[in-house]
Order: sequence, then C-alpha cells, then structure tokens
Amino acid sequence: MLSREDSFDGFYRASRQRLYDCVYALTGNAAEAQDAVHEAYARAWQRWSTVGEYADPEAWVRTVARRVAVSRWRRARSAWTAHRRHGPPPDVPGPNPDAVVLTEALARLPIAQRTAVVLHHLVGLPVAEVARETGVPEGTVKARLSRGRRALANLIEETPTEAHHV
Repeated sequence: MLSREDSFDGFYRASRQRLYDCVYALTGNAAEAQDAVHEAYARAWQRWSTVGEYADPEAWVRTVARRVAVSRWRRARSAWTAHRRHGPPPDVPGPNPDAVVLTEALARLPIAQRTAVVLHHLVGLPVAEVARETGVPEGTVKARLSRGRRALANLIEETPTEAHHV
C-alpha cells in the first residue's frame, strides 16, 4: 500500500498537466491558471485522506481549481466595477518636507537617544513610561532626551531647506 505522500505525488504527477491545461483554457491567463491549480492541489493535499478515496479525485481538484479561478474573476470584476464607478483612488500626498527632515535627522541619532525621543515626543509617553519600556532609570531617559534634542537641533540646522535653494 502506498503512503499518503506517495499516493498524492503519483496523483499530482499524473494529473497536473491536464488540470493546468483545463484551467488555462478557462482563464486564458497562464499565471492565473497556475495559481488556481496550485491552490486546488494544496486543498486536496490537506484533505487527501478523503479526496484520495473518491472515485475521481481529479474531478474534485478540477472543480476546486475552477471555483478558485471564478472567485478571482469575480473579485477582479468587482474591483474594476468599483474603479469605474468611483474613479481612481485619490493621489496620496507626498511626505511633509519637515517630517522628512526630522526622520532623516532621527536616523542619525544613536538608537538609545532616538528611541527616547520618539517614545517621548512622537508617541507622547511620559518619562516614567519611556523608562519602563526601555528598561533604564528615569534619569537615563532624561539624559538621552536632553542629548537627543540637542543633537536633533544641530542636525536639523545643518539640513539645507528649500528656502536655502531659492
């Protein structure tokens, strides 16, 4: 008697091309056919102890592959319909130039100072909470914040802005 793996492997090798050809003919798209067939075989493998006992396991996998492909068509059609109805999504504005300068300056700080500054000033945690989260005394957090703010001020001062380019 064949093991579960050997039984499935033999079934897969014997049927994969027929199933792919069938789904490719239905979808007209090689990548979609591959994806649908792959998904169908993955589902068959999960249930192989049952599916392998069917009179025609290939029919079961083919049905699953067709349903997967149809489901993808429906999703794509719904997205296309929504796009036609509502138009393209609005453009996402670029990052705020000040945020870019700040992020670049923060990246140049030592990680301990950067963490303290971000948690305290951007997240809004009190010093005591920053100390708890980072596992250091409050005095250490205060020192890191002081050094970090000073370093940030210098780094931001050094950064050329659009006003300098005018």
